[in-house]
Amino acid sequence: MLFSHDTEHALQIVVDLVNSGPPATTTEQLPDLTSLQRFVDLNHLSDARDLDADDLSATHRLRDRLHEVFRAADDKESAIRLINAVIAEARISPRLTDHDEYDWHLHFFAPGARLAEHLGAEGGIALAYVIAADELDRLRVCEAPDCSRVLVDLSRNRCRRYCDSRTCGNRMHVAAYRARQRESAPR
Repeated sequence: MLFSHDTEHALQIVVDLVNSGPPATTTEQLPDLTSLQRFVDLNHLSDARDLDADDLSATHRLRDRLHEVFRAADDKESAIRLINAVIAEARISPRLTDHDEYDWHLHFFAPGARLAEHLGAEGGIALAYVIAADELDRLRVCEAPDCSRVLVDLSRNRCRRYCDSRTCGNRMHVAAYRARQRESAPR
């Protein structure tokens, strides 16, 4: 394991958040408070309650800023500047906790933080760990030509190229196979 379980979990939440909206998808996946609450529940975000319209708009703004980090993955200085800005705006209050049947782990968001602050603190610190480990090249945009979703390549040999091996990966492998078949077919 390259990063701690908590860091990998926070990175997956960042990916899910970024991939929930344009330009990663063709439709807004978090259009309302119901979908935002579903996102919170699916990602097991603790202490995220009483969501309101401010939470939704702040989460959309944070999502756009986090997407910029993935687009700047070839420019370490820009990525660092973007991540530092996200962290600086979040109220950070590191503390150990063992809530909801999880073993002891570290939270970075301040108690009572709104959702965007929670996501900014946890996601920003996780992204900072990626950079501190000199692993920025693990933050990627899917290589499928018609996909703009992002991913964090946590594979041992850094071989992950597609956001989802069942969709984009399979589609690209089938296309490559068909291209090879056409090239090798007698004329």
